[in-house]
Amino acid sequence: MAMTFFNPIHLDNAVRAALDEDLGRAGDVTTLATIPAGTRATAVMALRKPGVVCGIPVAEAAFRAIDPTLKFEHLAEDGEHILGNRALVARVSGDARAILTAERLALNYMCHLSGIATMTARYVALVAHTNAKICCTRKTTPGLRALEKYAVRAGGAMNHRFGLDDAILIKDNHIAVCGGIRQALRAAKKSAGHLVKIEIEVDTLDQLREVLDEGADYCLLDNMNTAQMREAVKIAGGRVKLEASGGVNAETVKAIAETGVDLISSGALTHSAPILDVGLDIEIG
Repeated sequence: MAMTFFNPIHLDNAVRAALDEDLGRAGDVTTLATIPAGTRATAVMALRKPGVVCGIPVAEAAFRAIDPTLKFEHLAEDGEHILGNRALVARVSGDARAILTAERLALNYMCHLSGIATMTARYVALVAHTNAKICCTRKTTPGLRALEKYAVRAGGAMNHRFGLDDAILIKDNHIAVCGGIRQALRAAKKSAGHLVKIEIEVDTLDQLREVLDEGADYCLLDNMNTAQMREAVKIAGGRVKLEASGGVNAETVKAIAETGVDLISSGALTHSAPILDVGLDIEIG
């Protein structure tokens, strides 16, 4: 499947910061000591178990940051569901020292992002019979948000806001400081530009009714049970989009979607997804 990418500056900055952390002051002393200069090699990257591949362009960026002359071949596309074991997803050839130096960073990205994409795809499949859309949150690894949110898209889900600057999301603590839901919404509407959406979090159905009286674009149902969510859908009657959040996992997401909510957000997609094992092997002969 074709994947939209992200700001290449974010990718470049992330890769360079990671390489700086790994190479330190002396570089890859093991490779420099054991591999003669000018040695050539070819290596393949392969999934060790089935899943959704993600991060191939990121791995390529890691290799090319060490040596721009390396040849990198895409054998799969981000977002592709790989069913078999030992499936090849990329091949890199050129200077052996460069390949070995970039290997771990490339694999770290691939394992992490493919794990997010795989977990996301599972959630998406579990709710496919409903109209609910899965989305991520801001619970991301510092410095990796753009990449992790890209992996969520590769898994077939949607992105929530990328940061504090691209939408207004009024949380419980904002409401507490403002003095109430009405006060918070009125202040937000006075400040928001015409393209800025306003979402507000509620804990109870009475708070939802208050939001409906005042008006908002989205309402986040925080840690409600499925009975409360179903009632919230009836009360809202389509006047506001409803997002369910809290307690979302592979065991609960189907039942949450069946309540009729529009969106289901899960921080676990980015902060708790297990890696998908990806390996790199030198091709011999």
